[in-house]
Amino acid sequence: MEFNAKKQLTGLIAWMRERMAACGGKTAVVGISGGKDSSVVAALCVEAYGRENVFGVLMPNGVQPDIDYSRDLVEFLNIPHATINIQDAVNGVLAPMEQAGLTPSHTTKVNLPSRIRMATLYAVAQTLESGIVLNTSNLSEDWVGYCTIYGDSAGAFSPLGMYTTEEVIEMGRVLGLPEKFVVKPPSDGLTGLTDEDNLGFTYHAVNEYIRKGICDEETKAKIDRKHRTSRFKFETIPVYHNGLPMVIEDGTDFYK
Repeated sequence: MEFNAKKQLTGLIAWMRERMAACGGKTAVVGISGGKDSSVVAALCVEAYGRENVFGVLMPNGVQPDIDYSRDLVEFLNIPHATINIQDAVNGVLAPMEQAGLTPSHTTKVNLPSRIRMATLYAVAQTLESGIVLNTSNLSEDWVGYCTIYGDSAGAFSPLGMYTTEEVIEMGRVLGLPEKFVVKPPSDGLTGLTDEDNLGFTYHAVNEYIRKGICDEETKAKIDRKHRTSRFKFETIPVYHNGLPMVIEDGTDFYK
């Protein structure tokens, strides 16, 4: 089935309005990295809620060489925003770890800023009137688990969670975003490497596999392995069901 960005946007924006209402929210809080995902989510929020009900948060970790993309995006969309440098918060965890005799691993140093950024977004959301944090991940990233649990994988709901990177780009163009915001190579913003450098395969390969089932065996094996081992990031936290009675129902399957 051919992807129709305009048709998809109509349904997506209506769904976003429904989700915001279900959350009892008013202001969409979006972490702005300057990449295509956060740019498209921010633009979607402007369409869905009005620019006065969107708040962008720029969160460099010390000096961020590409921070101008983020600044340009919030200025282009003309949305309220704030810059909150997370360097002190990151160092405020890493330094005491060292002092306690714990040497932070490379994985710790890579993932900690993402978790602090999400904590920052929730702090901002709870400071604003009925603020709701939106997730900005896309299907291609989520499929291979390229996200940090309790970091960029979090949020009240995910507008792009069922769209590939290429579909996100198409929607961004239809939304009228300048090309620089939709074609910027995706990176983790932490190591200086692109997502594809870290993954060892391209998002195009992931997209072809997801939508068409086309993939060479070597890449397919890599994608399947990453997909299989990352599913825990997207599950509701498992709860042990002990067989003890619960005489009330809450209308969900969580306690079953």
